[in-house]
Amino acid sequence: MKNKDKSAKLLAWVFMRLRERFGKKIPSRQKDLTSLLVLTVLSQNTNDTNRDRAFKNLRQKFPKWTDLLTAPAHEIEKAIRVGGLSRQKATRIKDILSRIKVERGSLDLSFMCAMPMPDAREYLLGFKGVGEKTAAVLLLFGCGMPAFPVDTHIFRVSKRLGIIPQKANEKKAHQVLGAAIAPEACHELHLNMIELGKKICRPRKPQCPICPLKARCQYHAHAVKNEPAA
Repeated sequence: MKNKDKSAKLLAWVFMRLRERFGKKIPSRQKDLTSLLVLTVLSQNTNDTNRDRAFKNLRQKFPKWTDLLTAPAHEIEKAIRVGGLSRQKATRIKDILSRIKVERGSLDLSFMCAMPMPDAREYLLGFKGVGEKTAAVLLLFGCGMPAFPVDTHIFRVSKRLGIIPQKANEKKAHQVLGAAIAPEACHELHLNMIELGKKICRPRKPQCPICPLKARCQYHAHAVKNEPAA
């Protein structure tokens, strides 16, 4: 059996086990793709709480995204400081929005949803500061396309399960998972794997005894094998 087929079968099993534990998720879409893009850039290298605080501060300071186009970078940086890497993110956000405005005449990104998914993905990856995860978030939650964003929790869970190689980078993880996950499963599996990573399969002291995936988890099998004898 090819590796892709093995991964697909394992992920189908993971999908059902996580649905049993965390419930079925109803697909939802964010109509304001520009806000989603900014929010996703702010999410890089920080937690959800600080991301949301930075986004709220930014919207209070700049009620319209067009206000950012003429704002000094240091004002944007000050507004999002709580989210970390504020200088880098401020520059990236302003540059991305400025380029969209120049190329499209407005900041409306809804046109992407009419594009074939590979073309929309390549368009997004053309912006400095937009990587595989950010692009996949826009495609999945903004356009309802069958993309699968791999965040830090999914990255960790997938390695522990043995779905992606231990030395896989972000691009490799997106390639492997994107090819193996059924299109209709992307939304729910993304959300439920994140919930697993936050509540059970944590970076330190994972709660393996209560994990719904322990029966087929390489990390758990290795831990059990190496337990000291009583």
